[in-house]
Amino acid sequence: VQLVESGGGLVQPGGSLRLSCVASGFTFSNYGMNWVRQAPGKGLEWVSIYDSGSGSTRYADSVKGRFTISRDNAKSTVYLQMNSRTPEDTVVYYCARAAAYMDYWGKGTVVTVSS
Repeated sequence: VQLVESGGGLVQPGGSLRLSCVASGFTFSNYGMNWVRQAPGKGLEWVSIYDSGSGSTRYADSVKGRFTISRDNAKSTVYLQMNSRTPEDTVVYYCARAAAYMDYWGKGTVVTVSS
């Protein structure tokens, strides 16, 4: 199993960015996928999940209305569209497979918010 995130970089406050996570080594369509983030010196914060079975999505209150998770099963890819970014969003973003727990993680992609 491999998860590879991309799309991070520098973005201005209020700007937008789309992260991608390409999966391999398992049947992508059978699993929900999460996005999780971690700010420097802080713990992990769950951001969003796209459930494979129901097709439902859920978001942390801190990003609800600003972030959108989506997936393309044909490309084995999950996305995170981030709009209206705030300085509090300068973090490392990880994607993680949803099994009974988050059993596989990518190495992360860094998003820096700066004017």
